[in-house]
Amino acid sequence: MTQINTNVPSMLAQRVLAMQNKALAVSLERLSTGLRINRGKDDPAGLIASENLRAEKKAITSAISNAERAEQVVNVAEGGLQEIQNLLVELQALVSASANEAGLSVEEKDANQLQIDSILQTIDRLANDTSFQGTKLLNGTFDYTVEGVNSTLLTDVKINSARIPDGGTLNVDITVLTSGQTAAVFLSTAVSFSSGTNDGSITIEVTGNDGVQQFTFASGTSQTSIISAINTFKDAIGVSASQSTVDTARVEFRSTGFGSSQFVRVKELNALSNDFIFASAASVSALDNHKDAGRDAVVSINGQQATANGLEARVVTGGFDVFVQIDGSSTLNTSAGSGTNTVAFTITGGGANFNLSPNVNLAGKVSLGIETVTTGNLGKAGTGFLASLSAGATNNVVNGDLTTAQKVIDEAIKQVASLRGRLGAFQKYTVGATINSLGIALENTAAAESSIRDTDFAAETAELTRAQILGQAATQALAIANAQPTSILALLG
Repeated sequence: MTQINTNVPSMLAQRVLAMQNKALAVSLERLSTGLRINRGKDDPAGLIASENLRAEKKAITSAISNAERAEQVVNVAEGGLQEIQNLLVELQALVSASANEAGLSVEEKDANQLQIDSILQTIDRLANDTSFQGTKLLNGTFDYTVEGVNSTLLTDVKINSARIPDGGTLNVDITVLTSGQTAAVFLSTAVSFSSGTNDGSITIEVTGNDGVQQFTFASGTSQTSIISAINTFKDAIGVSASQSTVDTARVEFRSTGFGSSQFVRVKELNALSNDFIFASAASVSALDNHKDAGRDAVVSINGQQATANGLEARVVTGGFDVFVQIDGSSTLNTSAGSGTNTVAFTITGGGANFNLSPNVNLAGKVSLGIETVTTGNLGKAGTGFLASLSAGATNNVVNGDLTTAQKVIDEAIKQVASLRGRLGAFQKYTVGATINSLGIALENTAAAESSIRDTDFAAETAELTRAQILGQAATQALAIANAQPTSILALLG
């Protein structure tokens, strides 16, 4: 049956041609944009996955930028610290030169003091001028703030790193499980020393961490004089003397420092009998040669056992690096169970905070403490601070205590070197490793996103060719279908 009002073959050809033109348009769009997914209808699930991956790529890129910025901040801070360290070395040389008293004139000492004053002023200026985009780095801006530190129990507290929640605080609880001790050897003297040797005297050799010294005491020398003679050389040998509180007839020889690395050795050199040296204040077995070592404190900080050296304890875990020094004469330096062996304080803020993770949360935050490196803060309370070397101060080189001055400089050099080491470790192992890791993550994320979203040009070119051929065929078929009704004219004659 032949009809002309409804040309079904033409309608079929038109529908197929529309489909082929649509497929051709899709292929052209994908080839021109380079994307397989240009709108949601192209692949709804793929669009969701690719958009998530795109967001991750941006976050990773920002994290890499943050890490690179952190490295730049550390570079600026480390540059300032390097110059300060060079100045501290110059200070060391000036103090050593000034100690040569007999070979220096008053004018030379004054000249050395002028140089020292200039160096101290420069250190303060560097600490105040070292900045990154206007933010000062070495004047305490990035030092942590703490509250509730009991200075009678803790002589020093340093927060190197603390991950503090935004707007929150962090409590630090310290428990001394085992007290730190000095090394101790005891000498029996009674009120006045009585020697059994032929010449009525005794010679002993006292050795400590800092040196060795021999002492000869005549029979009848008072205990007070013996203690005074030992303490005269306290700084030279690292050993102090005092009357024993357990047995007042004995003198305690104790190391000036706490810990297992500290020792005291006392040896009789010319006594006829070994009835003077004892291992403890109450021991009854006499010796002629005895050496004792101190003991490191066993300390728990926030439930974690700290690494201890004498009375110094430090805990380093992820995002938490705290150092404390216990006062050896305080009630805190007692073994656990006494009820007085705990103390706490609170970290309220501070630190240089960097977000090195694609995710903005506490786990992705890295915090670094940069303490103040001015002359009023370099040093420590027990010895003194760098400012004490200025003209007219306690440790100036004209008429001050040069021995203490050198100790202050030594401590300052150690502090700056330690800070530079921490910054270097942060830069190399935290920032550097993070950049490397994020770079790999960015590559893999980009590859995953590309495999989902990007056009496969080989396959899409083949699809374009197919669509073109089918479109041409459909066009030809439509032309034939449209021409077919004209055959009816032959029936009409």
